[in-house]
Amino acid sequence: MLPLLIFALQTVPAPAAPGKEPPRFTQCMDLATSDPAKGQVDATMWRTEGGGVLARQCLGVSYANQGKWAAAAGAFEDAAREAETGKDPRAPNYWASAGNAWIAGGEPAKARAAIDAALATGTLGGLDLGEAHLDRARAMVALGDMDAARSDIDKATTYAANDPLAWLLSATLARRAGDLPRAAGDITEALRRAGDDPSVQLEAGNIAAASGNEADARAAWNRAIELAPGGAVATAARKALEQFSATEK
Repeated sequence: MLPLLIFALQTVPAPAAPGKEPPRFTQCMDLATSDPAKGQVDATMWRTEGGGVLARQCLGVSYANQGKWAAAAGAFEDAAREAETGKDPRAPNYWASAGNAWIAGGEPAKARAAIDAALATGTLGGLDLGEAHLDRARAMVALGDMDAARSDIDKATTYAANDPLAWLLSATLARRAGDLPRAAGDITEALRRAGDDPSVQLEAGNIAAASGNEADARAAWNRAIELAPGGAVATAARKALEQFSATEK
């Protein structure tokens, strides 16, 4: 079977800022999204002018939107530390964003440390709490600690139940652990929320194949290829389909 997928988000969610933010923040964030290189310059200038945590947040988003993950994580961590010093309630969200950026940059140990800091505050709740556990689960998978990953992903499917990625990772972990009934149930939840996601279809095929259901495995893998024919997921799906070709010879 295919190895466990490690998921890396391509964008880092910016922490929600309480209250009405200044126009300077809106200007910076608009640039961070529409022209992140200019956003980086703008955020750096604003920071030197005393922009505080909001300037650091904007800088982190600018870096993330350029794929500069280490720099993004560093900016979010700086924002978190400054927020903690100023008793700003956004600190845990900044730590969580730093962890997300470290995951995208392939640094799971640093991601775990940042997310641990976010969770240690005890102030995250609801979706924010669920997403933090989801990211820590992803870090634990990358670090090879599947028991810890399972603990976190169970919390993620509770607090971030509408996030298909939580169910997808839960299904993958269950398949790897040999719990095919749970894997089937979890991938059904992922399919219900994101049936047009090729990664979800790929895992649906993996679970069907592990359960001995060739027809459903073929259908899911072919759907994954149809949804994203030129990507890495399609390559994995084509390789997975080869097992059936081999048995036909």
